[in-house]
Amino acid sequence: MTSRTSHRPAREPLLWCLLAAALFGASTPAAKPLTHELGPFLLSGLLYLGAAVAVSPWALRGLGALGGVDAKNQARLAGAVVFGGILGPVLLLNGLRVAAAGSVSLWLNLETVATALLARLFFKEHLAPRTWAAVAVVVFASLLLAPGTPEGDAAIGWVLLACLAWGLDNNLTSLIDRFTPAQVTFAKGIVAGSVNLCLGAWFEPTTLTWWTLGTALAVGALGYGASLLLYIAGAQHLGATRSQLLFSTAPAWGLLLAWVALGEPVLWTQLAAGLLMALAMWLWHHEHHEHRHTHTPVTHRHWHRHDDGHHEHSHTLPVAPGTWHSHEHLHQAVEHTHAHRPDLHHRHAHRAKPRP
Repeated sequence: MTSRTSHRPAREPLLWCLLAAALFGASTPAAKPLTHELGPFLLSGLLYLGAAVAVSPWALRGLGALGGVDAKNQARLAGAVVFGGILGPVLLLNGLRVAAAGSVSLWLNLETVATALLARLFFKEHLAPRTWAAVAVVVFASLLLAPGTPEGDAAIGWVLLACLAWGLDNNLTSLIDRFTPAQVTFAKGIVAGSVNLCLGAWFEPTTLTWWTLGTALAVGALGYGASLLLYIAGAQHLGATRSQLLFSTAPAWGLLLAWVALGEPVLWTQLAAGLLMALAMWLWHHEHHEHRHTHTPVTHRHWHRHDDGHHEHSHTLPVAPGTWHSHEHLHQAVEHTHAHRPDLHHRHAHRAKPRP
């Protein structure tokens, strides 16, 4: 079957990623005061346990249907837990201990660069010239911040390593199609949180107050739990790089909170970097990619609607075309043409140079 499909792009995944960015961006300055009382392993463990608790009511639903999950999805989930849940936050918190929260918030946009490079090199994600230009702008904006920051070289090194770990996590997570976003977030939270909490108890023994414990769990529930759930749902529809470019608005929220709540000075380099990152968002938003492509049969699970040209399966009970829902479903083979991005359904190769 060959056709020109009327493909209606969904706006909700964009909003999910932006809300995820706001929650995570606010978590960086919110966690800054806790770094004076807790080591990176202990604090990371509490943040991720808070995330697991927050999503547990949704994650524990439908566990009985996970018995037949294939090895690829199991490996992707394991990699996301190790790189995104265990290594990434510990590396970030090391950088946060020696640098201003506002600058660290902006450096986190290097995660966009790491995600894009890994996506292109190892995960077959097509990147148009405008997307590469957006990535280059993010690199330049991030480098603006290092020279004027105390301990800049050491701090940006820690954050860069964290961004590499999260870049790999982002690519693996965007390909998971048998676990729900809540289940992925819960797995990250419970495993990574437990491992880092044990390491923290061994290497960073301290006396926890109820206020510190409650604050760390609350920051983790919102800034990691709710944020991760929303981001994963969006990444499955937008691809790793595009979702990460939207997520790169997180520093704006982190900067605002750092200025208002922590009283950190407003630096011209931070304002300039923020404007450059807004330019990167504009470049990405005007990207267009369209050509004839073929879908092979596949069965998977993710949030979807029935008005996007790819989900025409039937239900026992009728579902309105614009209603978001999640269940295991089958895609038949089809060949068609429409504008698209590298989501779960568009990971095909590109033999000829596509329209940028």
